[in-house]
Amino acid sequence: MSDAVVSPENHTDPLPLTGERTVPGIAEENYWFRRHEIAYARLLDRCAGKVVLEAGSGEGYGANMIAEVAERVIGLDYDDSAVAHVRARYPRVEMIQGNLADLSLDDDSVDIVVNFQVIEHLWDQSQFLRECLRVLKPGGQLLISTPNRITFSPGRDTPLNPFHTRELNAAELDELLVEAGFQVELMTGVHHGANLVALDAKWGGSIIDAQIERALAGEPWPADLAADVAAVRIDDFDLKPEDIDASLDLVAIAVKPR
Repeated sequence: MSDAVVSPENHTDPLPLTGERTVPGIAEENYWFRRHEIAYARLLDRCAGKVVLEAGSGEGYGANMIAEVAERVIGLDYDDSAVAHVRARYPRVEMIQGNLADLSLDDDSVDIVVNFQVIEHLWDQSQFLRECLRVLKPGGQLLISTPNRITFSPGRDTPLNPFHTRELNAAELDELLVEAGFQVELMTGVHHGANLVALDAKWGGSIIDAQIERALAGEPWPADLAADVAAVRIDDFDLKPEDIDASLDLVAIAVKPR
């Protein structure tokens, strides 16, 4: 019989890559990580000096970015392992476990709600948005991003990603926000910048498709594809309102009326 002591789980270790969320520090995941990260980087100034709730905080890297500038950051996620990971790795984030359809915060209690790349995973999107409106102070802002259905699952009634319940186009997201009681201040989109446009051409029209094909085939990536993906940075993406239906992801700012 072994006398070895089994070590407790180290919650600061990287979370596993399941396909449901993106995590930092994985070279093959870097394109998707940077594509998600741009929303945090471009809207970070909205959080300066504010009380911020990140609803659906996942791995926690974004909430930790927000903590650089915010007065207070509350992270909320349903997943046990994600909650434990954020508490261990990002101590500046006040992490709570909860249901996004029933936020465990008081009415009018936060200045900003951040919800990036999450709403497409939810069954009751309208209920979630009503909860965001409830916990926001009058004049508070919801910062939200989600894949653009038109370009993410083109020509399909059901999402390509098995973890997504309903994907939205810009008009559908705008309608949901307005129906929930928000005023939409900005609807913009994530696009490939010049460097990624060049990489699209290099990889037969789409560096996204090149990655997906290798992943589905279960084959090793060519060294140059791996290098190109690992080198992607936030600034390789553009955030602009023009050509919204051609955008990769939608990014909106919605305001609770005073």
